[in-house]
Amino acid sequence: MNSTLWRTRVRLLAGVSGAVALSVLAVAGCSSSSSSSTAATSTTSSAAASSSSSSASSSGSAVPLVVYSAQGYDKVTTEAFTKATGIPVKLDDNSTGPLLTQIEASKNNPNWGLLWVDGATAFAGLDQQGLLMKNVVPSDVTYNALGTASIPADKSYAPAGVTMVMAVVYNKAKVPNPPKTWQDLLSPQFKGQVGMNDPSQSGPTFPYIAGMMNYLGGVPAGESYFTKLKANGLIIHPTNGPTLQALTSGQINLALVQSSAGVGAVLQDKNLGITYLKGTTLLPSAIGIDAKASPQVQTEAEKFIEYVLSPAGQKVMQTGDPTGDSLYYPVVNGVNALSAVPALPTGVTQSIDPYKWGPQEGTVNTWFDSNIVR
Repeated sequence: MNSTLWRTRVRLLAGVSGAVALSVLAVAGCSSSSSSSTAATSTTSSAAASSSSSSASSSGSAVPLVVYSAQGYDKVTTEAFTKATGIPVKLDDNSTGPLLTQIEASKNNPNWGLLWVDGATAFAGLDQQGLLMKNVVPSDVTYNALGTASIPADKSYAPAGVTMVMAVVYNKAKVPNPPKTWQDLLSPQFKGQVGMNDPSQSGPTFPYIAGMMNYLGGVPAGESYFTKLKANGLIIHPTNGPTLQALTSGQINLALVQSSAGVGAVLQDKNLGITYLKGTTLLPSAIGIDAKASPQVQTEAEKFIEYVLSPAGQKVMQTGDPTGDSLYYPVVNGVNALSAVPALPTGVTQSIDPYKWGPQEGTVNTWFDSNIVR
């Protein structure tokens, strides 16, 4: 859910993978922030501390919490967190792929405190490298069924919401009969008309590819499918935003994007329709904490997770990017999805095991980049 700007492709190291930006018609969609950021931005606590002196004093000499995030509502959420707690935040808002590359490059001397992106596979990969703190899921949060199903056994990351990958967004005038199965996209009818994202940039895209491999019966079957899709004229853009721009400009007539980005696009352009095909994969938004951070930073990060999952934090998430990442399915009891979010389609979605697919992310992305993107 990041910006619509073209970012230089960053190949991920093995075990860590690509990521996600998205904007809808210059407004961010999912898995990356609604305002583009190529460098870290800081949310200072000066004004907030004066308005919440009791919180600030209780935190003592708080150190800045470095938040790596690809969420469209991350800036407003970190600002609200600072105002509520007095804890200063330094936000590095970027696509998921570059953020994960930064984590991998600095894993022996990390400079991040908290990671917040879409896709549990990325967190599973980090967890298996020993880079995530365990037991970060707040004990006093009551998750609904979607949330409970997204919590790992060691509680090394906390789900904050769920979207789906991929929604099929289409031009209603040019596609009066949208596809009903993934195999339909291989037909001559849709030759040269389908676009999707690059998994080395777009966070939701590897879970989609892994989900297709899972749905079709394995890695070879998935590779065969995407090879055929490329032969049928598949067009690759970095993230949700450029893929949707290709749709609205007429370059393509069907866009495979994250559900929140797709719903946001349809809200803004009545010429677009959206459909979900059987085998669509559920995509948790997750938050994890650096296992090597100082105890003080880890404590601040735990407070951040508690805030995000609180009623106040969920309200900020749902108002911070109303035509993008805010269009998620809540995972906390008592929180309802925004009215624009459709009900989860019955009998269509699947979940994938992040600890099975996470370790394969680097290998799969490398294959995809070499054989499909090029």
